[in-house]
Amino acid sequence: MTSFNRAPTNAVEITLPNGVKYEQPVGIFVNNEFYETDATITVENPATEENIVEVYSANANDVDYAVDCAEKAFNEHWSTSSSATRSKILHKIADLIEEKKELIAAIESSDNGKTLACSRGDVSLVINYFRYTAGFTDKIDGRSIPGDGYVNYTYREPLGVCGQIIPWNFPLMMLAWKIAPALATCNTVVLKPASATPLNALMFGKICQEAGVPAGVVNIVPGPGRTCGEAIINHPKIRKIAFTGSTSIGREVMVKAAQSNLKKVTLELGGKSAHLVFADCDLEKTYQNLVNGIFLNAGQICSSGSRIYVQDTIYEKMLEGFKKYIEENIKVGSPFDESNFQGAITNKQQFDTIMDYVKIGKQSGAKLLCGGERLGSKGYFIKPTVFYDVKEDDQIVTEEIFGPVVVISKFSTIDEAVEKANHSEYGLGSGIQTNDLNTALSVAKRLKAGTVWINTYNDFDATVPFGGYKQSGFGREMGEEALDNYTQVKAVRIKLRDLK
Repeated sequence: MTSFNRAPTNAVEITLPNGVKYEQPVGIFVNNEFYETDATITVENPATEENIVEVYSANANDVDYAVDCAEKAFNEHWSTSSSATRSKILHKIADLIEEKKELIAAIESSDNGKTLACSRGDVSLVINYFRYTAGFTDKIDGRSIPGDGYVNYTYREPLGVCGQIIPWNFPLMMLAWKIAPALATCNTVVLKPASATPLNALMFGKICQEAGVPAGVVNIVPGPGRTCGEAIINHPKIRKIAFTGSTSIGREVMVKAAQSNLKKVTLELGGKSAHLVFADCDLEKTYQNLVNGIFLNAGQICSSGSRIYVQDTIYEKMLEGFKKYIEENIKVGSPFDESNFQGAITNKQQFDTIMDYVKIGKQSGAKLLCGGERLGSKGYFIKPTVFYDVKEDDQIVTEEIFGPVVVISKFSTIDEAVEKANHSEYGLGSGIQTNDLNTALSVAKRLKAGTVWINTYNDFDATVPFGGYKQSGFGREMGEEALDNYTQVKAVRIKLRDLK
């Protein structure tokens, strides 16, 4: 095992913007202990631009130690742990998160910038997902295959140590989507949270201690992508990489994973999802669905419905109504103000990227329906921004912005709507607003996207798989399909003795 002599570290008391005080772990979490390292990461509140705390940052040596601990735990006991043991632990994790639900939601809003309502929704889905995966620990089986003179059967085995790299837009939810199925299928984990949002990942380490997760099974290593992340991707003892992030980085992950040891890879990447509005829809309900599609979580969702296509017979009416709905219903500001729908952009780099795209949109000749400005002078707030009468080759139409910016154009026929929706290298989410069931089902079948929401949007459930087509990646999170990402199939073929 890698030599390791880091000093243990204590938690730091933090006062959240709502006045709640709590003890925040700040060390890397390896082998069920929190450790100091030689470097730190400063965690910022994006709503105030003030520093919250410094957490310790892992390097390649720390990753080596975490992998060694994870491999030891896998080989010695976890790979052969009973389904009852794993189910009990996953249920206990869910129970502990539920007990701390308000605190965890507040932590999420503090370092991510999303509203409390959004954070509470995330935490609820996390709880449901851990409980859902707990129910599968005794169902990871194989099948029998008939054959003359032979007995054939298969069973599924765990992969081993799994490396997981998650983004900053859904810090706790992305952690759950990766850790829960890995544990359910007897794998161990080394997870790197985003540097901007490590607080709940480290709180999860504390929850693992309380839930009785054995040492080495879950390891949390905050650190820079180019050092800590690459050490995970390149590590010869890690057998699988799960990555959520941009398409450009996803390509690098896939190449490096292949070059190291042909790791199994799942990628949940970028999106530029189309949201189709047909003339027969209920417009009042559609406005809310469009808002959830693009302004939920300040547009920082890979599956955001950032391209809206409206049937030409209601185009002008829809523009007018949508603008009015946004102005009357979408308040932007402090995540801890319960009346706000949209909070802050999570970090300054992303804030600047979004504002650059807004500038590009204005210069392209697209018309601005509303927004297009920063809100206030403190905190990374952007007004909900809507461009219309855009051209299909405009940069703001073809490229992922990852913020509260949406483009609207029109279509005439179903064929035209489908063609425009599919005219993208991305294929993560999509939406259909219509009261015609035939239209809904036929268009859903033709859309090249991993998820099609009908008369709703960004509406997730633990039982329903989520993932992309084309350059939005491959592999599925949630649902029974997620378990395939963390298992491998072994076939056994037995020749029977001839009894003649």
